[in-house]
Amino acid sequence: MNLSYTLGIEDEVKSKIVPISEMTAMIEERTSVKGAGGGVYNINPEVADIPDRFKVTGPDNLQLLVLGGIEEPASGCLCPENALIRTLLFNLLVKRNEVIIVDFEAGLEHLGRGTAKGIDVMLVVTEPSQKSLDLCNKIIDLSKKLGVVNIFLIANKVFDDSQLAIINERIKNWEIPLYHSIPFDLEIGKADLKGTSPLDHNDKSEAIQSIGRLYDKLKKLKLELFDL
Repeated sequence: MNLSYTLGIEDEVKSKIVPISEMTAMIEERTSVKGAGGGVYNINPEVADIPDRFKVTGPDNLQLLVLGGIEEPASGCLCPENALIRTLLFNLLVKRNEVIIVDFEAGLEHLGRGTAKGIDVMLVVTEPSQKSLDLCNKIIDLSKKLGVVNIFLIANKVFDDSQLAIINERIKNWEIPLYHSIPFDLEIGKADLKGTSPLDHNDKSEAIQSIGRLYDKLKKLKLELFDL
């Protein structure tokens, strides 16, 4: 749901968003097995229509589909909600010919090997802290095991070059480059407090300008890797 603020989706539209994982009736309909007892469900439900039914449109024709989280003690739980979201991600990343950006937050529990093959580029975002770097290291390792090929580290909320130097020293054995850094920017916090898109709040802020440069780098990378 946080992305709805960042993307500048109107409040009226935002208030009607229901994460897919909370659509209990739809999940039961798609995953139930006729005649089966409790605990038996379809692990490959029909999901092709879900993106177009439940996406919402924001500025510049960006479209948002909120998957939601699985409120279970163990990640990657074997439950109907997870089965549907895993299948939905596979449909989005492998079967649809669109530009898809997925915010995995701090975990990859919904990402299977088949889905991972549909990921062209994975950006792993760290903050300048040991805890964040440790988590990113685990995510990068898991991404490699799942078969993701192009993995890049992004440093966010960076105060100065001394922090970048420490990060570069910390990751020198990771075999993953520090691809880009985004400076700490008070304007982003101001936009967040107001509940407005950072672009609408101040499109000339340091962080927004840096994200624009990251976009340009990714466009160039696309040409180098995929547009052969």
